[in-house]
Amino acid sequence: MPLGSGESRQGLTYTLGAFAIWGLVLPIFMKLLAHVSPVEVVVHRIIWALPFAVALLLWQGSLSHALSHFRNARTVALAALTATLISLNWGTFVYAIGAGRAVEAALGYYINPLVNVALAAIFLGERPTRLQSVAITLAVIGVGVMTAKAGGLPWISLVLALTFGTYGLLRKMVPVGASEGFFLEVALLSIPSLIAILFFVPDVHFLSNGLETTLLLVAGPLTAIPLILYAAGARLLDYTTVGILQYLVPTLLAVTAVFLFGEPFNHWQFVAFAFIWTALGIYTWSLLNGQRRRRRAPGIASVEAVEAPPR
Repeated sequence: MPLGSGESRQGLTYTLGAFAIWGLVLPIFMKLLAHVSPVEVVVHRIIWALPFAVALLLWQGSLSHALSHFRNARTVALAALTATLISLNWGTFVYAIGAGRAVEAALGYYINPLVNVALAAIFLGERPTRLQSVAITLAVIGVGVMTAKAGGLPWISLVLALTFGTYGLLRKMVPVGASEGFFLEVALLSIPSLIAILFFVPDVHFLSNGLETTLLLVAGPLTAIPLILYAAGARLLDYTTVGILQYLVPTLLAVTAVFLFGEPFNHWQFVAFAFIWTALGIYTWSLLNGQRRRRRAPGIASVEAVEAPPR
């Protein structure tokens, strides 16, 4: 897509790199770990992300400032809550990939932007536009179609969308940047993770299931790198550009699931996805219209890009 006057190719490169990792590299990576418990995979994502986060803060010269946040009880409480939500999101995603249900995961990330609009309306008093309300309605119909034909709620899709959406909502309340927030979350999760791996994972694969599995479990950089790329790219792109590009993640995931993992994609799933895709088209149109109006308004700058939560 053509870039706006305040955007850069470097920002586009960073953002596309992050989305390619989230939508293509990470699912393949997790598929190779399908034989490992999702709990163990998530635990290792947390444990090995911590030294990477510390090294990043040392390089940025902000480790002492990040540590000072532990003296603020409200910040710690909010970070603990966001850490719990993101670990639940990670665990559900890992389970979906390993269980051959990556298409459902893709649906969850498709409806996530619409969940964000709904949560903002409920908790922040931000009224959706008419077009956004239509988009949300179509998304609900799409979920309803999958529910009716699958014999139950597509819980993987809903858990991923709701945990990620709620995470983003609460993350706005934590007064820290992307790198420091990531450090706080993995630091708070590290001790529960060690307890889980020592006492609640009966069949530990780390160091006991071959070198390949052990190396795959040491995934700290793969957890942090796309977040850092996204945060860097988002500062150089308009919010609307980032929002539209974000649909690449579930698109890549769905394509990978069907054509690489061989997951089925029946006509009822296509009907449900068609409702979601139509909803996203309407939502994107509303974003583009809003961006054009802001650019025409005198003295109003383009919307500043926001950072995305880590996945």
